[in-house]
Amino acid sequence: MNSYEIVNQTGETIPEIEELPGLIEFALSKLNLQKVVFNIILVDNDKIHQINKEYRGVDRPTDVISFALEDDTTFVKTDFRILGDIYISLEKAREQAESYGHSLKREISFLAIHGLLHLLGYDHMTEEEEKEMFSLQELILDEYGIKR
Repeated sequence: MNSYEIVNQTGETIPEIEELPGLIEFALSKLNLQKVVFNIILVDNDKIHQINKEYRGVDRPTDVISFALEDDTTFVKTDFRILGDIYISLEKAREQAESYGHSLKREISFLAIHGLLHLLGYDHMTEEEEKEMFSLQELILDEYGIKR
């Protein structure tokens, strides 16, 4: 059984995240994942800026940051995989939704799946990695019914 929590630390009501658990369940099934644990945490730009500066040395807010715990091989082995945490900036998601001309629901969903794939070891540092990761993101979102 998978275990994840969606935490809203923004202080705002975000109706666009109501369907996020369904998307996450769909993605976990599509990726054949069982016994994984992770969190999705929605924050404001100030918080994600602080995290980005402290942990990545980048002095600006960003849209999503994933902390993949499996990257650290010193963790105790368990019967389940503790994947880590995904931080999403609600403000950045709003900006990008408007910029890309799609809904906030679509943008938050994209960022959540993007962050999840990072937790699983996917990356987009090379053109080949980017193509693989972004194709999988779009496949999951399209098959779940979240279109551009």
